[in-house]
Amino acid sequence: MNHALHQRLRSTFPELLADDTALLERFLRETVVRSLPPGQVVCQQGDSCGYLPLLLSGRARVFKSAESGREITLYRIDAGDSCVLTASCIMSDIPFPALAVSETEVEAVLIPAGSVRAWMGESAAWRRYLFGLVARRLADVIAVVEEVAFRRLDARVAAWLLEHAAGGVAHTTHQELAVDLGSSREVVSRILRDLENEGMIRRTRGEILLLDRVRLGRTATG
Repeated sequence: MNHALHQRLRSTFPELLADDTALLERFLRETVVRSLPPGQVVCQQGDSCGYLPLLLSGRARVFKSAESGREITLYRIDAGDSCVLTASCIMSDIPFPALAVSETEVEAVLIPAGSVRAWMGESAAWRRYLFGLVARRLADVIAVVEEVAFRRLDARVAAWLLEHAAGGVAHTTHQELAVDLGSSREVVSRILRDLENEGMIRRTRGEILLLDRVRLGRTATG
């Protein structure tokens, strides 16, 4: 790896590599860097996991898909992060239980499964990183379960719009929103139509304009 990539690794994963010279040297020696285009399937359900990806840039989505075609997002992976399900599969030698797809162009450091396991016994920094990854992602997945099981869908739609709107506009389609919330396009479209009829939003092609953030906030917490 060249000097520029060396610096990117240290800046993207400071808690992991900044103070562990031995681990950084193993990173430089044992890993490879790969790029993926948007929409590329990274891992499918039932695949064996030969590498653990650590993202240098871009975003990937990990989700479950039903036979009906409905999907629910478990979590997303951004720069400086990794996939806890892949790590779990490597450590326990079980197949990947979901699907992972690149949402944008992705650049990632790929760590061979053998190195992932070996470093657990050799590097305290690596153990802290993986345990922290498990804790963060477990919290994410529990939050998804709580949302789906205990919160009304109209409240979840309103909260999603408030969180993702930039400058008062959420760039999304009804299908993308349904996938993120684990619902059907038809149900989400009905809720958006109701919000529009009540004057809280206005729908255009590929965009949702937020007209009344105060009332949307009440809906999100109702």
